[in-house]
Amino acid sequence: MTLKERMRKVVASQAEIEADEERADALRSVGCTPVEKLADRTRASVSGVIRSVVLRPREGVPALEAELYDGSGTLDLVWLGRREIAGIAPGRRVRIEGLVCQVDGRRTVFNPKYELRPRPGE
Repeated sequence: MTLKERMRKVVASQAEIEADEERADALRSVGCTPVEKLADRTRASVSGVIRSVVLRPREGVPALEAELYDGSGTLDLVWLGRREIAGIAPGRRVRIEGLVCQVDGRRTVFNPKYELRPRPGE
């Protein structure tokens, strides 16, 4: 680690440190693409941590929505027809696969395949 990198870590905010850790973890996940590099209408695999989970019906159909953060950006995950999914909770690390699209200017994946990953220290 260079002196410049050490100094950056000393003066970095907690959010910057967490973002660096998430980016490093996502890079270690083989085959995953950083959120900031996701192209619209492409299949992708992304690894990160769930920041929030909300039940938000869409046109009368239950929909579980989650925000995934990988240190480079956020990705909205939407499971249509679901009220809850065991293990999908804030703070949980997951790896998802699905088709990326834009909804109201935000990257979104509907009904992604997911793999629960261990939390740090587990």
